[in-house]
Parts: sequence; C-alpha cells; structure tokens
Amino acid sequence: MTRLDRLGLLAAFAILLIGSAAIAALVHLRDLEAALPEPPAPAAVATSTVVLDRDGRLLRPFTIADGRWRLPVTKADVDQRYLDFLVAYEDRNFATHGGVDWGAMVRAAGQFVLAGGHIVSGGSTLTMQVARLLEGEPTRDLDAKLSQILMAQTLEARFDKDEILTLYLTLAPFGGNVEGVRAASLAYFGKEPTRLTVAEAALLVALPQSPEARRPDRDPTAARAARDRVIDRLVAAGVLGAEAAAAAKTERVPTARRDFPMLAAHLTERAVTARPDESAIRLTLDRDLQASLEALAHDRAAALGAKLSMAIVVADHLSGAILASVGSPGLLEDQRAGHVDMTMGVRSPGSTLKPLIYGLAFEEGLAHPSSLIEDRPTAFGAYAPQNFDGHFRGTVTMREALAESLNIPAIVTLDAVGPAQLVARMKRAGVQPTLPALSSPGLAVGLGGVGITLRDLVQLYAAFARDGTPVALRDGVTPVTAIGSGPPVLETAAAWEVADILAGVLPPDNGSPGQVAFKTGTSYGYRDAWAVGFDGQYVVGVWIGRPDGTPVPGLSGINGAAPILFEAFGRIGPRRVPLPAPPPGVLIATTSELPPPLRRFRHPDQAVVARDTGPEIAFPLEGVTVDLGIRAGDPSPLVIKVRNGAPPFTFFANGVPVGQSPFARAETWQPDGAGFVTLSVVDSSGRSDRVTVFVE
Repeated sequence: MTRLDRLGLLAAFAILLIGSAAIAALVHLRDLEAALPEPPAPAAVATSTVVLDRDGRLLRPFTIADGRWRLPVTKADVDQRYLDFLVAYEDRNFATHGGVDWGAMVRAAGQFVLAGGHIVSGGSTLTMQVARLLEGEPTRDLDAKLSQILMAQTLEARFDKDEILTLYLTLAPFGGNVEGVRAASLAYFGKEPTRLTVAEAALLVALPQSPEARRPDRDPTAARAARDRVIDRLVAAGVLGAEAAAAAKTERVPTARRDFPMLAAHLTERAVTARPDESAIRLTLDRDLQASLEALAHDRAAALGAKLSMAIVVADHLSGAILASVGSPGLLEDQRAGHVDMTMGVRSPGSTLKPLIYGLAFEEGLAHPSSLIEDRPTAFGAYAPQNFDGHFRGTVTMREALAESLNIPAIVTLDAVGPAQLVARMKRAGVQPTLPALSSPGLAVGLGGVGITLRDLVQLYAAFARDGTPVALRDGVTPVTAIGSGPPVLETAAAWEVADILAGVLPPDNGSPGQVAFKTGTSYGYRDAWAVGFDGQYVVGVWIGRPDGTPVPGLSGINGAAPILFEAFGRIGPRRVPLPAPPPGVLIATTSELPPPLRRFRHPDQAVVARDTGPEIAFPLEGVTVDLGIRAGDPSPLVIKVRNGAPPFTFFANGVPVGQSPFARAETWQPDGAGFVTLSVVDSSGRSDRVTVFVE
C-alpha cells in the first residue's frame, strides 16, 4: 500500500468518525428535544391569588401552594425604565434573535478563555433564562445547556416576545420565596413596580443573576455592588447618562423585606375561601379608605385598652357597595382576638334600634316628633325599664326622647307598636336578628335584647338614609341578603322624621352639627359600644368592645364610638353630601301647632301611659336567702335596690331608717348578724313596699 493509499484510508476513517459523531449528536439532540416538557403559556403559570379593590388595586395577595410569592404581572404593569434596563443589560438583541444569540455566546466564550476561566459576560438570552426557570434546573453540563437552547427555540416558535418577557417578569428569582418583579418590588420597596427610580430598576435587574447572594435583606453591601455594576454597564451602553447614574448610586439599598399588603384581612380571607378557583377577586372596597380606617382602628384601640377590639363598616347607601370593612384593629393582635371579624359578630345593639321604634309610631299616626310623652317610672309586669343615668325627665317631646335616648319612652312606644312588628321591619331591611331560642320578641328587644351584627345595623340605617327604602349591601363575596320589591322598612315621611331627629343630636367635639344623622348605643353591662350614622350618600357603623363579651366598665357609645364615627366620616372626604330635604306631606310643627290627637303620644292602651306605680324593692326579692358571708366572719353589706316610685326614697331595716338619698335608687345596710330582716322603702309621695329576707 502506497503512502497515498494510507492517507486516503486515514482521511476516510476520519470522515467516518466525524460523520458518526455528527449522527450521534443529531440523535442525541432529537432525544433531548423529545424529552422537553411542553412550555406553559404565561396565563398557565401558577401565580398568587390576588384580591383587588373596586378599581383593581391590590388589597392582599396570597402565596402559591408551595409558599412562594409570585404575583401575576404583565409588561404593562412595570415601569418602562426597568424594561429598558433589563433588555440593555441582559439581552440587547432580544427583539431580533430566535431564542439564542449565537454572537453573544461566542463572545462570552472568548471572554471566558481570555480571562483565564472567569465569566466576563453571559451568553444566555432572556428567552434562555425563561427556559431555565421553566425547567427548574441549573445549567451545569452540556446536556442542560443544549436542553435550554432547544427550549428557548421552542418558546420563540410558540410565543411572541411580549409573552416571553411576561414569563421572565413572572418567574425571575429575587431571593428567598420572592419570584417575579412585582413581588420583588412590593417586598423590597413596598410599592407596585409601575414607577421605579433608576436605582430601584437597576437593583431589580441585578438580583436575579445571583438572588441569594445579593439579597438586600441579608447582604445589602453585595446588593449595592451588584446594582452599581448594572448602572455602570448601562452608562457604557449609552442607556443611562453619567449624571443620573451618579445620583442613583447615592440612593440607599433596602436592608429588610417589607410585609406584603394585607388590607381587609378578614374579608379577603373569606373571599379566597368562597371563590377558590379564581386567581383575581375584585371586591367593592376602596383601598385608600380601607387603609385609612384600619390605621384609625389600630390607633384608637391602642388608646382604649389592650383587650378591646373595634370594627368599622362604611357603605355607599346609594349603590349598596361596602367601601370599607375593618374587622379588628389588627389580625395578629392576640390580646384583642384580632382574628375575630367583629363586623360579623352577633352582639346586643343597645339603644340603636330606638329610631325604628319611633319611626313605626310616626308611621302609624300614634305620634309626631313634637308629640309629648312621659318619662317616668313605668312597669310592664315584672319588666321595669330604667334610663341609662337613673333619672327621669318628666314630660318630653318624642324628638327629645329619641335625641336623649331615653329608655322608658322608647319601651312605652314599643309596647304600642309591638315588638313583633319591630323585628318584622328589621327583616324588611334585610337584617336577620337573633332571638333567644324558642322565644318570641319581647319589649327588651327595644333596649338591645336581641342579637345583631354591625353589617346588619349598617344595612338597617341605610334604609333610614334612603327614605325608608331598603338596600342590599354587597362587598363582592358575602352572599347578598335578598330584598324583594315589597313594602319599605318605613314610609318616606316617617323615615325622614327619624333622620331629622338624629341629625339634630349634638355630635362629639370632632363633629359638625347637622351634617350627619347618628345614633349611639351601649349594651347591658357595658359590653358593646355602638355608633352608626349617615349623610346623603354614606352610612358608617362603629362597634367597640371585647370579642369574648367581657364587660368594660365605663365603655359607652357616645364617649367611645361616636368620636370614631365622625373621624371615619372625615376620612371619607371633607365634603358631606347633604341629607335630603323633607318630602311632600311631612308635617313640620311645634307641639301647640299639632292637631289635638297628636299633641300627646296616644298609646292604644291608655292605662299603660297613665300608670303611676309606687316603689318596688327590686333586690332582694321577697323570701330569698342572701349570703353576705356573715357565718364566714367576713360580712359584706346588703345592697337594697328600688324601682318605680318618686325619689327621694327612705330605706328601713326592721323599722329603723338606714339612709336617704335625693336621687339614688339603692342603699347599703350592714346587718348585725344572721337572721330574718324586714326591708322597706317609702318614696316622696308616701307610697311604700316591703320584703322579708334571710341574711347569713
């Protein structure tokens, strides 16, 4: 064999080897391509469920199933400056390449060799980075790199550039459990990425390259250095001016992560539970008002006491939309049971139902706001209501009785219109009152002997504000109470008369008279303090108390809840929508100008109004045994309480006077020892009552 023949054989063998390698490489590439997963469209990528306000603004995001924050984002949601920086720094040929920038890869390889094995610039395009993020594996070997290249080409074939960019904006890692530029902007800057400074945009470009090593909350020095390198490269590329770059480098890097928004925590939680398959849930709330009232509740609760909670509801009664729903001063405040949504808690409403009682009397023609009624001791069998302050005003107008929230006139009026009708009218408003099991409504309902939620109370007052016409309040998630086209809660004239009285109530120091019609209430035992009011467009309700129902001595609606009510109105806006003018047919007159039948409240049973009973010993009751601790050697005094009758009262024990007070309806007496004792009381008219009890 000649030398030429040998060279030919060697050449043929080399060609065979190269061909075989090429064929093997092609087969391998086909295998890699066949193993590629189907790339998801941007809409198919799992993102955090977000709850939005009425205008689409973020109230609260929730993590995806594995605990990562990955908020939905599009190109339109991001500052154009950041997008320009990203493309200029990462992939300046992004708009023209088909997934792989071969020139950039060759340049990166050459720089790597010339730099002695150090990376000078990367060759991966944004599309290749998306491919790596979708596959979830680092590029550590040739197969991984080839797979990434193939996936990048597949992405370019199936999606347009904006869709690929959206995938990057959604999936890019920013340290810890933060993914995507929107989540990163909220976590590090506390704001949406729609408007970013030069420094902020540069930092967001830098972090995904080494998200854990450059995390600002762990190593702000490394984060700053990476940001500044991005700024320098942008200047070199002509994207950023030197002066703007120098100013950006002086901006501080955040050193901690911020909390993600969690506005309306209770309502948003219910929204996600009720609509688990929706990725974006829109509520009727106004984000700015919600945030302002949450801050108000937090600040005022802190001043009231460590264990008190607070709830606020604001609604537009013209549309029925709930604009703010504050369930507690803070979701994570354990002492206040902040996890309990007190807008939905069933509580005693105190005196807040009185406007409906008087409205029914006006509607039925039993009275007029200027009609006279007696405020004096009155008993209904064993039930003898007392005024909050224990005093009696004598003859007052119905307007005065409601404005001063007198209990006895309200119960006398309720006895005339009927507790069952009061409850029925509440239901017309869409309210579902809670009554004791197996019991029918009684007179105690008028002073809070019924359960109601703050949401329901706001809905009831919305009807007063709408001339008696009910409206179903809605928040976008809670089932709306069905309100039919039946009769109104109150006739128009009666509803206006009630609103007119409430508008005349003297407001607290931070309120302006006549702009808001409002009513306060305090439940039995100082367990709940309420204030609810309305103007020509908005209705606001405030509740204060302890979620566990523990009494709070001194807590009252007028002192505790009313100032917060008026501050809430102030935060809605400084301009009030005026209350409506009187409708046709309303009789506006003084007592003397009224027709004779209306000058005095007309109870169907005049004996109830005329009743003037003498004093009755309310405690202790006849024949009971009272344990005062006498036998234990540590005796306590006996408290004697009286109802009805006319003060002053004189108290006796076994015929011996034990005390007299001008206005008090209670007296204490210390017995000498155990045994039977006869207690008696005499009022200013000489009427008396007595009981015999055993003390020990």
